[in-house]
This record gives sequence, C-alpha cells and structure tokens, in this order.
Amino acid sequence: MHIIVIAWLYVTVLMALAESSVVAGILTLLFYGLVPTALLLWLFGGPVRRRAARLSQDASRTPSNGGDDKPTQ
Repeated sequence: MHIIVIAWLYVTVLMALAESSVVAGILTLLFYGLVPTALLLWLFGGPVRRRAARLSQDASRTPSNGGDDKPTQ
C-alpha cells in the first residue's frame, strides 16, 4: 500500500513542477496529491484502527497479577 502512495505522490510532485505558475503547482500538489492520499490512507486505515482499539480494550479488561509471574500455591 505504501509503495502505491509513494509512487502517486512522486507523480503529483512532477505534475506540480510542470505547472506554469507556483499557485497552480501548489494547488495541483494539494488537490491531486495530498488530499486523495490522505483520504485513501484514512479509509483503508480504518480496520487497523478498529483492531488496535479492540486490542487495547481487551488488554485493559484482563486483570493483571500485580507483576508476579510465579504461580501461587
């Protein structure tokens, strides 16, 4: 996934450099590169965020034994 993002940003940076003015280059980079990339990463990162939240919630539910790893007899 990250290689696709890097390649897309590379293409949009080259597109922005080829623009005739600085303003057009910045807008090209922003609207063709950064905004779609951020949206893509946010959408496809949702399952990862949910999984991390579930793991942290499960970890907070399990009682700890106070740092003592020895079984009690």
